[in-house]
Amino acid sequence: MAKQQERAVKFYNSIGPNPRVVKMYMAERGIEVPFEEVDIMGAANRAEPYLQKNPAGQLPCLELDDGTVLAEVTAICEYLDEKEGQSGLIGKTPEERAETRMWTRRVDLGICEPLANGFRFSEGLEMFKNRMRCLPEAADGLKAIAQDKLAWLDGQLQGKEYLAGSRMSLADILLFCFLDFGVAVGQPLKPENKNVLAWYERMKERDSAKATA
Repeated sequence: MAKQQERAVKFYNSIGPNPRVVKMYMAERGIEVPFEEVDIMGAANRAEPYLQKNPAGQLPCLELDDGTVLAEVTAICEYLDEKEGQSGLIGKTPEERAETRMWTRRVDLGICEPLANGFRFSEGLEMFKNRMRCLPEAADGLKAIAQDKLAWLDGQLQGKEYLAGSRMSLADILLFCFLDFGVAVGQPLKPENKNVLAWYERMKERDSAKATA
């Protein structure tokens, strides 16, 4: 049976890879939280009353019953994991948690962030040009940085099922959601990165990936 969080009263949701990370994590754990949709296409996240919830104007965020609002996808997932009982998605031991955080940081900084900004500064420029400082001249370079790191990651995945070996973790969920987004917006996976492609197909077949597609 799906589990209802005692203190999480509302999940502010939208389209995009960041909200999908949390939704895919919750689907893996069987956690249910009421959703409120926020229209990012209409810039509702950059205006009141949403800015009272998350002054950074980003999605998603999680509101608790004491009024606390948590933002940033890794923080939200780690909070839910601690409330629900620690799982292998974050780690059941200090060593596993450190390994998850290591891989999460590597893929976030090296792949997800340049991939996303490469999109924002090019294909997504019309949407983002009045919401943040955009550098169209940097778009191609950022996309190339993400591809360089994926080539490196391909070697790291040799002989492994997931980033942390046989244990799927939040790092895999984060990376998958952004790569799946990238594929849809003109940043395809390169066929020579065979280990990354095999990993991507394994992730794509998970029920949680299909449920949040």
